[in-house]
Parts: sequence; C-alpha cells; structure tokens
Amino acid sequence: MQVLVSSEPDDEVGVEKLSSLNGVEVCTYDPNVSELTAQQRKSEILIPPYRSSHRPIPLLDQLPNLRMVQLLSAGVDEWSAHVPNHVMLSSARGAHAGPVSEWVLSAALTQYRQWPALVRFQDAGVWAHRQFDADTLDGKRVLIVGAGSIGMAVARRFQAFDVSCTLVASVSREGVHGAAELPNLIRGHHIVVVTVPLTERTQGLINTSFLAAMDDGALLINASRGRIVDTMALVGELRSGRLRAALDVTDPEPLPSGHPLWRCKGVIISPHSARTVPGTNRLCYVIATNQVESLVAGKMPSNAVGIVKT
Repeated sequence: MQVLVSSEPDDEVGVEKLSSLNGVEVCTYDPNVSELTAQQRKSEILIPPYRSSHRPIPLLDQLPNLRMVQLLSAGVDEWSAHVPNHVMLSSARGAHAGPVSEWVLSAALTQYRQWPALVRFQDAGVWAHRQFDADTLDGKRVLIVGAGSIGMAVARRFQAFDVSCTLVASVSREGVHGAAELPNLIRGHHIVVVTVPLTERTQGLINTSFLAAMDDGALLINASRGRIVDTMALVGELRSGRLRAALDVTDPEPLPSGHPLWRCKGVIISPHSARTVPGTNRLCYVIATNQVESLVAGKMPSNAVGIVKT
C-alpha cells in the first residue's frame, strides 16, 4: 500500500517510521505543489505535513486510489469537509496530550503566580515586593470541558497541585459528566479548561451565557480551537475585569494586530503553539504509523473518525 508523506524536515521521522512497516511503500511529496507526479497519484494513503497541514487539501482530487487521510493533528475540522465520502479520515489523537496538557498547566501557573506582571516590573527595573496579588493552585476547582486524551492528561497534571477536577464529555461515563449536564456545572469552578474538538455542536459553546455563569475572577483556558469561544463576548468580560483568560487559539486566527483582544487586561495569548515543542512530530508519527499499520492489516484504525460521511 503506497503512503504519500511530506518531504519537509519535520516529516522525515515519518518517512523513517512508515518505511519500516511491512506491506507499505513510502512516496514523498512537496505539500506546496499544485500537481502530483504519476507515481504520487497512485497513493492510497495521504499524510498531510506536520506544519500547516491544510496545504495539500487541493491535491485530494488527484488521488483516485485514496483510501485514508491520516492527520497529524488531534482535531479533524480543517479536513472533514474536504475528504471524499468514501475515504477514511483518521486523527493523531493521543499524540498531543503531553505537550498540550503541559501548556495548560503552565498557563494556569502563569496567571495565578502573576508572571505577566512580574515580567513588566522586571522590564521597568522595579523590585515589586508585595506590589502584586499572586495566588496558588492548591485547593482550586477546575472544570475540564472535553475528556479526551488531552483533557484526561490535564486532569492528571493538576492532581499534583491538589486541584479538584470536574470532567465533561459528550457522553457520560464513570467519573465523567455528560454534555447535557454542563450548564449546571459551570458555577463553583475557579478555572475552566476547554479541550473539546471543534464540531457543529461545540462551535460557539463558550458563549455569553456560559461566560456569565462563570464565577467572578475565574480563569478561562482555551487549548482547543478559537471558534469554540465567542471572542467578543470574552472581550467584554475581560474588559470588565470579571474574568481572566489564557488562549492558545483565537477567532479569528491569526489574531490581527489591531484586534481588541490584544489590548485586554487579564489575558495571555500564545500563537497556537501549545504542541510546538521538540519531539511532538515524532509522537504524531508514532500514532500515524500505528493507524496505517492497522489499515494495511485489514483492521479498523482506532482513530478513524469517518468512512462514509453524510
């Protein structure tokens, strides 16, 4: 089975890992080209590149034998509308749990220990002893909206700080609340962490009413997709000083230089980089290789999210 893998530096580890599989032939491609070669067009599996994975979407029409698109991202929202109905779409669910959950914890600590204020004092050469209000994570209550691999990893990391976590998923299971319970769970939490995938149901989930239900002084951390949060509703809460936020994603994205979100107090913003640490590409290709191996063996890949879409 021929697999089309990006030839870019971040994807070299993928070429190495996939080439070790029995029954797999790796064919590399440049994700920036508009035309594939005759040999590349024979591929049955397409793996978009690690960075800017949306670039090969226009190439889909040139792959008549395509059976699966194996993504290196945890979410599939960029690709789901473009992949043909008969083609399987599979994610790299599980690969990002470590890096992204570490970012969530760092964001919470940054806000609670007031590092933005401390850095500004440092830049001004001010010894700011007792001139800022830091807090501790100890004893805090955290609502984690999205109990997949990333959300569960976030909960495990918070446990080391004696934090109490409430987990919510689309469907309830032991220790995890269902989505229908969410409106009644918002109050009483110091931190709300968003780790749900972007779908029609989750777009705009964190809206005006959700934000209004959050406790005064609460911290919203979004490590998922920008469109899950109503940006202007959040801007209103930040301007009032009632809520704080830590955002790795925004809507729109990239966030324009003149956007009001940049000027809000109480928010820290990173440029969609929660996963961007050394080794994440390798983690993604470990998962991708396992998914391809399952397909080659005639099994259903564990991360497949669709075969025939309606």
